[in-house]
Amino acid sequence: MSEPATPPAPLRVALLGYGFAGKSFHAPLLRTVEGLSLRTVASSRPDDVHADLPDVTVIPAARDAATHPDVDLVVVATPNETHVPLTEAALRAGKHVVVDKPFTITLAEARALSALAHERGRVLSVFHNRRWDSDFLALKALLTDGTLGRVTHVESRFDRFRPEVRQRWREQPVPGAGIWFDLGPHLVDQVLQLFGLPDTVVGMLAAHRDGAAVDDWCQVTLVYPQRHVVLQASMLIAGGLPRFAVHGTRGSWLKYGMDTQADRLIAGELPGASDWGEDATPGRVIVGGSSEARTTSTPRGDYRQFYAGIRDAVRGTRRNPVTPLDAVAVAAVLDAAVLSSRTGRACTLDLTSEERGAFSDGCDLTTS
Repeated sequence: MSEPATPPAPLRVALLGYGFAGKSFHAPLLRTVEGLSLRTVASSRPDDVHADLPDVTVIPAARDAATHPDVDLVVVATPNETHVPLTEAALRAGKHVVVDKPFTITLAEARALSALAHERGRVLSVFHNRRWDSDFLALKALLTDGTLGRVTHVESRFDRFRPEVRQRWREQPVPGAGIWFDLGPHLVDQVLQLFGLPDTVVGMLAAHRDGAAVDDWCQVTLVYPQRHVVLQASMLIAGGLPRFAVHGTRGSWLKYGMDTQADRLIAGELPGASDWGEDATPGRVIVGGSSEARTTSTPRGDYRQFYAGIRDAVRGTRRNPVTPLDAVAVAAVLDAAVLSSRTGRACTLDLTSEERGAFSDGCDLTTS
């Protein structure tokens, strides 16, 4: 009889940054996905890290952690303007890399990192965990089975009610700050996965709160043939609006409430509870003409699937769950919205024909 196969050694992970994103999202997921071992954290606050992760090595300089010889996978969860130099250093040191969203601040930077990862033969990915939101999975299922017919109008929104401007880099006038670069990447990535690349983008970004130094409200429309997708985010909406409103030739789908995983992670809970990823607020389909309404089932969400996919991509057994090409496409939409807001006109995506063709070939289009 042959000997049982020896399981592969866990990937040794370095997490760069232990602020909001690193502490609340990446660390809990890295700790609970089999085959990953969080060994190193880059932080200037070792006591804070060791209070949660007593067994990790804390390195003050992020670049040193990114290039450490005992690291296989680097997770970049530092301020947005540092994503490019740290990712570049890690790739040149032969590491696989996951970058928190937004991938980069500009499209040119996204292209440069994508090319470097290809040249070095390393897995490079972006943390678009919202592909594993329960409500997004429910919408994908509805589009796949044709319940709504041909979709003509979509509204997708992330709202907060935070009337006071906080002293944090995301709300200060630094590169990559503001709500569009904070929440916009998730909204854009979801839409591109459903409908592909738009023809044009019409964007409006604004600062509504007293004392706001960067945009805290946005409304961006992705224009397709016979379809408009409106993306919205605000720091001054107290609730009551649907997370998704999707309208088609056979009816509409309304979904209130957000996926609960983010709030539970922020509260300090580790994934794994029996109700993890369950959504207590199902959506409703309203059948056109009859106005008959029915609730829809909501699949269980699970952000751990992103890191399980990264693990398998590094091992060569599965496709990268979020490719650099995906990140380049998102960056193109982010750029177009900023330009549109500045000029007051509709803007096309600054993508080459090769980039457009490659994205369309790889995109998971669930509706025509």
